[in-house]
Amino acid sequence: MRETLGRVLENPLGIAGLLIVTALFLVALLSPFIAPYDPLAINTRAVLHPPSKNHLLGTDTLGRDVLSRMIYGARISLLVGVISVGISTAIGITLGALSGYYGGIVDQIIMRFVDIMLCFPTIFLILAVIAFLEPSIWNIMVVIGATSWMGVARLVRAEFLSLKEREFVLAARAIGASNLRIIFRHILPNALPPVLVSATLGVGLAILTESALSFLGIGVQPPTPSWGNMLTEGKDNLEIAWWLSVFPGLAILITVLGYNLLGEALQEAIDPRSRSKK
Repeated sequence: MRETLGRVLENPLGIAGLLIVTALFLVALLSPFIAPYDPLAINTRAVLHPPSKNHLLGTDTLGRDVLSRMIYGARISLLVGVISVGISTAIGITLGALSGYYGGIVDQIIMRFVDIMLCFPTIFLILAVIAFLEPSIWNIMVVIGATSWMGVARLVRAEFLSLKEREFVLAARAIGASNLRIIFRHILPNALPPVLVSATLGVGLAILTESALSFLGIGVQPPTPSWGNMLTEGKDNLEIAWWLSVFPGLAILITVLGYNLLGEALQEAIDPRSRSKK
């Protein structure tokens, strides 16, 4: 891990991505201390005020401070990204490991299920599930995680197919190690680096998906601040209050870009072929 982090820090794009991701974590963690106003406080005397000294990013249709709402919205984005990716990664690792290690009928059943899931466009699958559930942040996290594990499962399966015939696995079998010990103690740690890259890229995609769902009104519900539902409010007032759309949109753009840059840098640091070219 130290060696990989060192290679990431040698990559200017990796440094940029790491700084953006770290800044997002700090903003989310310190939001009660750095937000200048209560994000839910209504001020009818400051409705749709443009950016100024008192409100650096302006106010919305209820006089709430946009900067404060964006700071608290970072907590929602981080929570959704990390937990939903954690769910999808756990499901993908489990199914991919079983499929790649046991092969045969187990592999056939799991991979056909993966193929069926991949036949449905992810956003429409999420919309269909959300239609039967109450819109809430917890439902959003579970649904995003439960519908985005297929890529991880395929990735882990491929790694297991490559690793299960290596000498260290044969040696573990020879000394009588159980299948579970071989899977989780010997093979899985060697299969995790590409999964780490996939998870990093997946956080950005999960944040983007949550923002899209909130924009459509079936994600995080008002008055809880979310970058997606802030964009919805900005859409209705685009001609008279440009700041309601521009600043949340930029926050989503920069956050997703940061995770993508970090993911690409991790991939280059882990992939021996990219290192050999240098």
